[in-house]
Amino acid sequence: MPAPVILSGRSVRLEPLAPCHAPALAAAAAADRTSYAFTPVPHGPDAAYAYIQSALADQEAGRSLAFATVRAADGLVVGSTRFCELDYWDGPVVWPPAPRGPLTGAADAVPDAAEIGGTWLSAHAQGTGINTEAKLLMFRHAFEVWRVRRISLRADARNTRSRAAIERLGAVSEGVRRVHTRGLDGLVRGTAFYSVLDEEWPLVRHTIEQRLTRAESANSPHLVPA
Repeated sequence: MPAPVILSGRSVRLEPLAPCHAPALAAAAAADRTSYAFTPVPHGPDAAYAYIQSALADQEAGRSLAFATVRAADGLVVGSTRFCELDYWDGPVVWPPAPRGPLTGAADAVPDAAEIGGTWLSAHAQGTGINTEAKLLMFRHAFEVWRVRRISLRADARNTRSRAAIERLGAVSEGVRRVHTRGLDGLVRGTAFYSVLDEEWPLVRHTIEQRLTRAESANSPHLVPA
């Protein structure tokens, strides 16, 4: 299974999620929860600890690799994200097809395909570019270190904000699977699916980098002539 790794950028650092993050994760989730209607986000210290333990159990089983999202400027934990649905295409064909761990169980095995999901940010970190750069770091690690063939993303079909954010990255829409599963509100919902393939990665990388450059320029203080 992939080894935990720290992914660092200008505005964000993704650290392997660990029990020590529980208090800060709970604080990040407590500020303003109005944007979490479609996303499972822990509420309170006990829930944050259970959230982390569940993520680590999935990681131990080779199903995911979870991160604490940390603001680089001050080291504040502002949310979480993860690689999930890790899939390995070595060995004989199995049926029915489903994400599975490497046949050898090798500690250094890397997936052939993965999904980026479980992403949430505290209210004050939303819209700051942290999510965009975090996605760049994860895409880059997946495509350039693991050499995956595909990265998938999904969102509740009703979550127009998340869908728009995914589309701005340059991911390709694969449509909406209608009446797919139950949402957090208990209602049966559709799921919007997106993907980026390895041959599409150079263009997607350019798109994301250009977005970050424009954002940095817009946020830079203007020089006033003396």
